[in-house]
This record gives sequence, C-alpha cells and structure tokens, in this order.
Amino acid sequence: MADISSNFLGIHSPNPFWLASAPPTDKEYNVNRAFEAGWGGVVWKTLGEDPAVVNVNGPRYATLMSQDRRVIGFNNIELITDRPLHINLAEIKRVKRAWPDRAMIVSLMVPCEEQSWKNILPMVEDTGADGIELNFGCPHGMSERGMGAAVGQVPEYIQMVTAWCKQYSRLPVIVKLTPNITDVRLPARAAKAGGADAVSLINTINSVMGVDLDRMLMSPTTDGWGSHGGYCGPAVKPIALNMVAEIGRDPLTAGLPISGIGGIITWRDAAEYIALGCGTVQVCTAAMVYGFKIVQDMCSGLENFMDEKGYRTLADMQGKALPSVKNWNQLNLNHVEKAVINQDSCIQCGRCHVVCEDTSHQAISTSKDGKRHFEIKEDECVGCNLCVAICPVPQTITMRKLTPGEIDRRTGLAVSGDYANWTTHANNPMRV
Repeated sequence: MADISSNFLGIHSPNPFWLASAPPTDKEYNVNRAFEAGWGGVVWKTLGEDPAVVNVNGPRYATLMSQDRRVIGFNNIELITDRPLHINLAEIKRVKRAWPDRAMIVSLMVPCEEQSWKNILPMVEDTGADGIELNFGCPHGMSERGMGAAVGQVPEYIQMVTAWCKQYSRLPVIVKLTPNITDVRLPARAAKAGGADAVSLINTINSVMGVDLDRMLMSPTTDGWGSHGGYCGPAVKPIALNMVAEIGRDPLTAGLPISGIGGIITWRDAAEYIALGCGTVQVCTAAMVYGFKIVQDMCSGLENFMDEKGYRTLADMQGKALPSVKNWNQLNLNHVEKAVINQDSCIQCGRCHVVCEDTSHQAISTSKDGKRHFEIKEDECVGCNLCVAICPVPQTITMRKLTPGEIDRRTGLAVSGDYANWTTHANNPMRV
C-alpha cells in the first residue's frame, strides 16, 4: 500500500492532512478529537498577546449554498483566539506530549514590533510545538489593527517579521499568505528573503456574503451592523491552486516548500494541491461542515489513488503537474479540438444548443424527426468546451483532437504541428 506519511520541513506526520488554524483548532478538546479521528497534524488557532481579543457574541458564519443545499462557500468574521495566552500554551504542551507522532504547528499574530515577537516565540517553543505559522493573511478585524493581511500586503513587513522569527526561534517558520493582493509572488519572495522555511496559502478572501432585502441589511449582522469577513470553502479552490502554481513556478521562489489551503473537501482536492507541489494540505471548511471523521475518507482515497497510479510515496507525485502550467503565450495555437455528441446517451435536453446559439459560436445544429436531434457543426466549432461544461450527462459531449494534416473545416486549413511558427514569426498577429 502507498505510504502517505509526510515529512514537511522535518516535521513528521502520518498523513499530509492538517487542520488549518481556525475554530476547529481552538482548544485541547477539539484537537484531541481531531487526532483521535486520524488527522495528521493541526495548526493551532492563532495566538496573540494578552489581553485576548473579544469576539462577537452573535452570528459569525455565513454560507453560500448550491441548489442541492451543499455548502460551496463559507464566510466567517471570527477573530484570533479569545482565550488567555497561558491557557492555550498549556493545552498545546499537553496535546503534543499526548500525540508525539502528530504535527503541531502554532499560528501567531502579534503587533508588527520586534519586541512583541521576541517575547512570544520562546513561550511557543517551550510547548514542544514542531513549528510556527505567521498569520499574515487574516482579512478582517485584525487587519484593522495593523496585523494579519495588513502585514501580508506589504512585502517589506513580511520579510522583516520573518527575519525576526528566524532570529529568535529555532522552530521552522511557515509564512501564511493573504490572497487579497495583486501578485502573490511578491509576498512569497519576501518570505523567502526573510528566511522562511515554507509558505502556506491561501488565507481567506475578503467578502460580503449577501444582503437581507427585507431589512436592507448586509448578512450576517450583529445588532444591525455587519462587517466583511473571510471567504473560504470549495469555491475558492481554483483561486488557491493558481496562487500555489504561481509560487511553484516562479524562479525566485521555486523549491520553497508549500502547505496548500483552500476548498479541500475530498482526497482528490488534496491530490491536486500535491500535484502542483504542496507538501501538506490544510483543511477547515470540510471539518466544519462534515466533522473530523471526514479525514478517514481523505486518507483512504489518497492511498487508493496512489496505489492505482503506482506512486509509492507522496514525493513520487508531488509537483508532477506543475510543469504543465504555462503563460498564455506559450500555448500551442496550432492545436485544434472539436466537440462530439454521443447520440446514444444524449437526453435531447437542448442545453448545449441554447448556450452555443446564444453565447458562443452557433456550432450546434438542431432538427426534429420524431425527437430532437443535435449535431456539432465542425465548420463553426472552435473547441471552446462550453457545451461539455454545461451538459448534464457526463461524457455525452467530449472533445476530439484533430491530428496533423487533418482539415479544419472551420478554417479550411490542414492542422499543423509547427507550433514554433506561431510564437516566433514577426508578422503573426497572435504573437505576444
């Protein structure tokens, strides 16, 4: 059987599934339950200086639901831990002693002052924790106080604080990055320049979840007022994967270990992060929606996949998909695909025809001879894939690659394999 144990920065855990710094990792009771369920590690909910912050005593969460009532987006306005620092530290110490084979990372957020970091780091080190994660990503509440994303959006601050932590602690330093920024490579470069051992991403995205149109109030509200929160869940996964890939293929951060976060609900989600270079993955929303035991399906699913594909260890599959991520101007503009409809499984719903006719290239014909019938018009099809994406029956509409020499009926030209001419010819209008 495949070995899914993880060795991230020298931190060993029985699997790569860690709980992210969030409500599920707020106290000893929760973390013990998580480890009993099988989680490989946790990032303890972010600690700060005393006196502890005060959280709202009202709605903290909001959800974006699919039509079948599945949570696809999750929002929270909860701040860092509101429990005294000494209580958290004592609990971390006890949990680590009870579970020495699990990864224990402690998330930290204190003012952007050297003395504040110098004071808290030895306290965390004394607990026996395996590493620290610098919370430079929290977009709400703490950012208004000059912490969290307020630091993560300024590369100079990231480098400075990271360097302080490397100076005053022997523990591995993971820098948690905010997605609320134009180019995630810049903070990642700053973290590396400051001596970070790894980065983790993404933290939550600024969001307002909705409006109560009857009361004309944003939702959720606390005593009639609301505030933007942090958005996570399955809907953010594509954003997170892009940012992970950007860091992984940036020459200035290539090789920097990454812990992937964002919308991981199944083993397949985790495998995608690992395939793009992540060494571990962190999960929050899935645990808050389904409970801690979901990790058991994640572990068994990942093991089965690795067995099927012949990957013996996580390292065997880590980063395998990263070379496929390129800039747009590196794509092969001579590659041609056309849609194909399987008439045996087509249910004649007509959705493909409607969307192609209204919003795409009018490349699907319709006729009626006893029942509706749809065909691809190859001379109009540009291979955009829209019909495949909206078809309700899997594998009923697929894409066929035209082979070199085959005539593209849309252009009347033979398909060529001469990709270089497109990207280098000075007179090519598509040249970037």
